[in-house]
Amino acid sequence: MARVLDSQLKQALAARLRYYNELGIYDFYRRDSSAAVAESEVVSSHPAGPSIEPEQREEMSPRKATARAVEEESVLAVIPSRPEAGVSDPIKALKLIREDIGDCTRCRLAKQGRKQIVFGVGNPKAELMFIGEAPGADEDMQGEPFVGRAGQLLTNMIKAMGIEREQVYIANIIKCRPPNNRTPERDECETCSPFLMRQIATIQPKVIVALGAVAAKTLLAINDSMSNLRGRWYDFQPPGVRSSNPSWTSAKLAVTYHPAFLLRDPRQKKEAWKDLQMVMKELGMKAPVKATE
Repeated sequence: MARVLDSQLKQALAARLRYYNELGIYDFYRRDSSAAVAESEVVSSHPAGPSIEPEQREEMSPRKATARAVEEESVLAVIPSRPEAGVSDPIKALKLIREDIGDCTRCRLAKQGRKQIVFGVGNPKAELMFIGEAPGADEDMQGEPFVGRAGQLLTNMIKAMGIEREQVYIANIIKCRPPNNRTPERDECETCSPFLMRQIATIQPKVIVALGAVAAKTLLAINDSMSNLRGRWYDFQPPGVRSSNPSWTSAKLAVTYHPAFLLRDPRQKKEAWKDLQMVMKELGMKAPVKATE
């Protein structure tokens, strides 16, 4: 008779899944059972492998494995799916994600002076998405990303591409202002970014532009210099989440300087324009005459 998972183990598994649910992570993937079968065949066929006792054979039987799979499913069943799962309207889906965040207290920033959550703004069906680091004082006050001096520069950069700010979608890695505009800590990024991944999967952009080192390193999980990260394309698949549209699986991602950095070092604006030209070429866009003069 198959061994049944005891109640304490079920409760522990359910608590762990609820923990990830609170972080905005809903999608979990089971390893393909065929891979496990193939692995067991390789082990059993190896001449130097250990012999399998009768008790061990019974433990590995398909009947027992099926019973355990059913038990695991019953544990997973206590966790709800992503609220926006199956919602085809991106406006409604983004609203559900925002409601799921609530008045977030998942990390320390909730108690370090932030006024409000800065979710994101723009076209929910945008082909182009800009992702920055974190809200600043102006953003925290108005509840919208990139509205301060750096935001004004970003708006001008977007206009130079021949489009309006309202045509793109703008968000940040984290949604709360760090005290004194400090750089977000790694655990803060890890706690908040799953919600951003759900936004990306909902919007389904063709191209993402990571603004600055924090955004680039968090999205790409690469610790490298800006000079090495810029000037190339990355295939980006938002981890831990699947889009409701099966035809959309990834976006192309480019890295450029954060507008706040360009305000401190205007000499790098030409380099940032090169990055944006690369984006425009990918999207089939042509810059207006004034931007090229």
